[in-house]
Amino acid sequence: MPRMLDVSEDVRAEIGDAEADRLLVGDNAPGSYDCTSCRTPGDSEQERTSTVLFVGDETAVLAFAHATCIPSQVVQVAEEQLQGAVRSITGSEQEDQGRQAPEQAVLGITSGLVLIDDELHPALVVEPTGAIARPGTDGSGGDEFLQLLLEQSFRPVHRMDQVPEVLHGWSILLAMGQLHAVLQPGTGGGAPVAWWQAHAPLQVTEGWRTAANKSQTVLVYAAPAGSIGQQPREDLLRDALEKAAARGLLVAAAMPLAGT
Repeated sequence: MPRMLDVSEDVRAEIGDAEADRLLVGDNAPGSYDCTSCRTPGDSEQERTSTVLFVGDETAVLAFAHATCIPSQVVQVAEEQLQGAVRSITGSEQEDQGRQAPEQAVLGITSGLVLIDDELHPALVVEPTGAIARPGTDGSGGDEFLQLLLEQSFRPVHRMDQVPEVLHGWSILLAMGQLHAVLQPGTGGGAPVAWWQAHAPLQVTEGWRTAANKSQTVLVYAAPAGSIGQQPREDLLRDALEKAAARGLLVAAAMPLAGT
């Protein structure tokens, strides 16, 4: 039975006309799937479905999403992330020669408004769930989260009374009023890739969205695991940020807004 699939020109160019046509007539396409954006079930026989091609350095994975969540597109991702997704999809978590990989920390993101010079600025606070190791290492060097960000031109924050400098090439992807990703420059001047991507689009407040649309810029603060914590109110979040800054555990950058 033909599927209600959307295959963008970019995806078609990557997978070829023959494979795209097979998908559209129902071959090689699932009836039911888990949406790659919101992670809830979908049915390509009953609802419009987007084909989403995740492309790494050596691997490509075709996934499916509700067309109401995201359009059909090609998404550049790090090869390491893609291999992790493949292992998750196939259920194969066995490490080569019995080597145990360290548990991978996840970046948590909180949105809030930050008052600087009597003006409210939309902000995102990034805090991993655990220590971040340098890629290609076993983590024995300790938490290198802040050092890795400093190498990406984030700047240390000592006081919360100044707007961070703009980090060129990075951006915040907002679509239909929801936060989808933090994008960083692709290697060799290629297309931007997701530094952080929401499993499901993150809701932001009307006030945050209004401030973001006004300034077209979002302030991104980052701190090591355990520095900020889950704060239920913006005043408590501000207090936690100030304490992290005073301890030398906070970096930041301003990023342009992509989307609406």
